[in-house]
Amino acid sequence: MKIWLILAGLAGAAAVALGAVAAHLAEPEAAHRLETAVRYLMWHALALVGVAWLSDTAIRRWAMLAGGLFASGMVLFCGSLAVSALTGDQAITMFAPAGAMAFIAGWLALALAGLRWGKA
Repeated sequence: MKIWLILAGLAGAAAVALGAVAAHLAEPEAAHRLETAVRYLMWHALALVGVAWLSDTAIRRWAMLAGGLFASGMVLFCGSLAVSALTGDQAITMFAPAGAMAFIAGWLALALAGLRWGKA
């Protein structure tokens, strides 16, 4: 539980900080890319709070899987968009699709956790 709350707090703080940077970027395309990263980062920070709560239940394994996938998506998707927006390096965005797939898989793992609730 502890690690997911720590990651949620750090991701939330990073989302707010990156949002502030996005508000001051002169380049609209970079600001848009950073705002997308911020939006996904914040939503998944909140999802990690749910993972933290579920990690002390009978469906712990599914929750841990979802948390790992969410964290991977944060690094790959949000991280690559943020680095691209801040440095102008477009090549780094090649990791974004893998991050998006990790997010999707994380949500599916959470759905499976729901299906297992009460059966585990």
